[in-house]
Amino acid sequence: MGIFEPPQQIIMWRDPSNGISASVPGSSSILQVDAQSDISRQSLGPLDYDQEASRLADKIRRRLEQNREAARKSRLRKKAYVQQLENSRLKLAQLEQDLDQAKQQGLYIGSAYNNYGIAGNMNTGIAAFEMEYGHWLEEQHRQNCELRNALQANISDVELGILVDGCLSHYYNLFRMKADATKADVFYLMSGIWRTSAERVFLWIGGFRPSELLNVVMPQLEPLTDQQAVEIGKLRHSSQQAEEALSRGLDKLQQTLAQIVWADGLGGEIFNSQIASAIEKLEALEGFVNQADNLREHALQLMSRILTPSQAARGFLALGEYLHRLRALGTLWAARPRDHASEFYAVRENVF
Repeated sequence: MGIFEPPQQIIMWRDPSNGISASVPGSSSILQVDAQSDISRQSLGPLDYDQEASRLADKIRRRLEQNREAARKSRLRKKAYVQQLENSRLKLAQLEQDLDQAKQQGLYIGSAYNNYGIAGNMNTGIAAFEMEYGHWLEEQHRQNCELRNALQANISDVELGILVDGCLSHYYNLFRMKADATKADVFYLMSGIWRTSAERVFLWIGGFRPSELLNVVMPQLEPLTDQQAVEIGKLRHSSQQAEEALSRGLDKLQQTLAQIVWADGLGGEIFNSQIASAIEKLEALEGFVNQADNLREHALQLMSRILTPSQAARGFLALGEYLHRLRALGTLWAARPRDHASEFYAVRENVF
């Protein structure tokens, strides 16, 4: 008889690393597989752990960066909000000051309207214009300072060109404001109540003469090239011709109005038809003011195109300083001590 060999026990083994079951015929094989799995766990375990730790560290780092960025944006929004509140407070204080000034000026504005037959009523369009014009003057002063600093710093022509464009836009805004005020009350704008006494001396249809503008800024534009001198001469000539044409048209309108108002002489009364005709003619005054401002705008545009950025910047600075000095002269004249002036005239009469 042969030797009896016991059957080999089949042992099921599950690899914990990959979840795969295997049949092992004997204990020696079990020991061999267990040793291999231990080696595998020892070789792969730390690597997987390091990778997981690295991913976790990256995630934490990204989260911290996001938190820091969110905090920075929150601080910026808070700062902008506080600045906005401060600006609103300053604007409110400025509006209150403007309202106080408007109340103080309401007396002479009301007296002007009394002459127009609108006693006791203050035109809201004119009040808005005065407030806007006050802000416009402040902005012009700021631009003059900016131009002066830029010219002293010898900045590039590109930067000077940007400043010149800003000056043009600033004057365009003035013409837009005047157009709105003309619709509200053309007599107010043409009378120059919104300007000082010294400025009113040089007033022409609600503003400055373009040819006068060129005479003021020309000394600041030297040296000019031959082509520039020719173009500036053409611009001055065409501006003078347009000014004369508008002046003749305004004179003719005044003559026509006088004829309509005085049609029946002393013996008659003004009828409704005459009043309607006179009002229709007066509405043409708005067109004269708008045409004069269009002429001023055209002169500024051509001047900036003919000149270099540096010359144009000097020209706008000269124009701004000229208007500022006229305004300061009118203010000083209005604030002069009148008692001393009366004493001066009294002494003069006694002497002579």
